[in-house]
Amino acid sequence: MNSKFDAIIIGSGIIGGAIGLELAKKGFKTLNIDKLPAAGFGSTSNSCAIIRTHYSTYEGVAMAYEGYHYWKKWKDYIGCEDEKGLIKFHNTGCIMMDRPDSNWASMRQHYLDVGVEFEEWDLKTLKEKMPIYSTDSFWPPTRPSDPAFSEKTGNSLECAIFTSCAGYINDPQLSCHNLQRACEAVGGEFIFNAEIVAIRKFEERVAGVTLSNGEEIDAKIVVNAAGPHSFVINKMAGVEEEMDVKTKALRHEVHFVPSPEGFDFEKNGRFSSDGDSAIYFRPEVGNTILVGSEDPDCDEQEWIKDPDTFNRSVTDDQYKAQAYRLARRIPDIGIPIKPTGVADLYDCADDWIPIYDKSCLDGFYMAVGTSGNQYKNAPVVGHLMAELIQACEEGHDHDSDPVQIQCLHTGLTINAGFYTRKRKINHDSSFSVRG
Repeated sequence: MNSKFDAIIIGSGIIGGAIGLELAKKGFKTLNIDKLPAAGFGSTSNSCAIIRTHYSTYEGVAMAYEGYHYWKKWKDYIGCEDEKGLIKFHNTGCIMMDRPDSNWASMRQHYLDVGVEFEEWDLKTLKEKMPIYSTDSFWPPTRPSDPAFSEKTGNSLECAIFTSCAGYINDPQLSCHNLQRACEAVGGEFIFNAEIVAIRKFEERVAGVTLSNGEEIDAKIVVNAAGPHSFVINKMAGVEEEMDVKTKALRHEVHFVPSPEGFDFEKNGRFSSDGDSAIYFRPEVGNTILVGSEDPDCDEQEWIKDPDTFNRSVTDDQYKAQAYRLARRIPDIGIPIKPTGVADLYDCADDWIPIYDKSCLDGFYMAVGTSGNQYKNAPVVGHLMAELIQACEEGHDHDSDPVQIQCLHTGLTINAGFYTRKRKINHDSSFSVRG
């Protein structure tokens, strides 16, 4: 069996769905292919779905601020009905607790340049806004097994920064279904339970894909948006060796703990990025708190060679690390003995900055290295990739003259070349990207 499309998008998570929608809106005949049973069934389903703007680069802040406006106007962006309903954006704002090694002055300038609204809170204001928070400093991060963990430093936080343009999405998988329905409404197609086993080529250009059932689907454009499987697809296409920045899969856990007695964190809590404690946390259903790690040096990273085979159960050791760190910031929480949470994979680039780019194989494009910090940017990524693909297909040399993307909501310009596969690895980017 053989069928033809203008563009095949590998993956129907939040990034793949947004790219499919934006290409279909431009008139491309698109097909999203996913090996799982439904849109957003992979790592997106376990995303913390946090919307925030703090990054260490201008491009990171600009893209995230543009993305915030899509989530605020999600119904207008989707533009159609979904029988499952539309997602809800909980616009809680973000409290960012500074840490000694952060470059807040640089980020503050990015906020001013981009136009992000923010407030600088002293400790009295922080305590008035969130009376359940301790204002002690616990820097540097350690693990509960370290004797230093229980020792008081005697120091206090220096300040906190609050931005109103932040929060979280109530159902990340539903957001992918919303994108699927929007894409289908403008002619896009999706197939599920379909595994790609080959990227076919003809005369040094991509020609389509082959599925495990033997079906060949032709397209002169193939976009890798496969999340934690991105490095597998890049190897299949034969493009990885030419890339100066590559991707790999990282196992990650997030956990749930109950709100302090007498405080409704689900209703009154705010998303918080606690760099001082190396955790982030936000409200969750059932008046609970979702908490994750910002990957301090003391937390061992578990890189996964086979993204189809990894431990999906949360571990007691990491649960204690994250829950105990949260208990220092919110002393009145109770920590259940039995850990609850989820474990899934991030698709990490070498410098934690994603790759949105063409490749050395004509017609093969990549939106990879996104997991863990790019959910919030998905609608902007869809727009960026559609503009980049259209320009390259019309003969533009993106490698020598990077495409400039005009943002639809903020009017900002984003240099797509910032996300090139050929960049020099940015070793200073990870602190705010992981945050």
